[in-house]
Amino acid sequence: MKLAQDIIIRPVITEASMAGLAQKKYTFAVAVDAGKIEIAKAVETMFPGTKVAKVNTLHVRGRSKRMGRYVGTTPAWKKAIVTLKADSKGIEFFESMM
Repeated sequence: MKLAQDIIIRPVITEASMAGLAQKKYTFAVAVDAGKIEIAKAVETMFPGTKVAKVNTLHVRGRSKRMGRYVGTTPAWKKAIVTLKADSKGIEFFESMM
């Protein structure tokens, strides 16, 4: 079994993800092979006092980039949008960003 730090890689800070904070929706980049149940347990262990209501996941494709005549791709990754329950405590990292 993976550790919680191996499942949740980093938070995703964008305008769209910050707009979801009012509905207690938090966005993370997660391991590509992680499932929804693993992601929910990892959030609850990394951030004590949180209760996960649901997890939505999606795969983000790598885009092709050019540097002169060379063509490459950015890496593909997996994004998880975690919704917390109404009586749950918020995540301090995101709360300080607002």
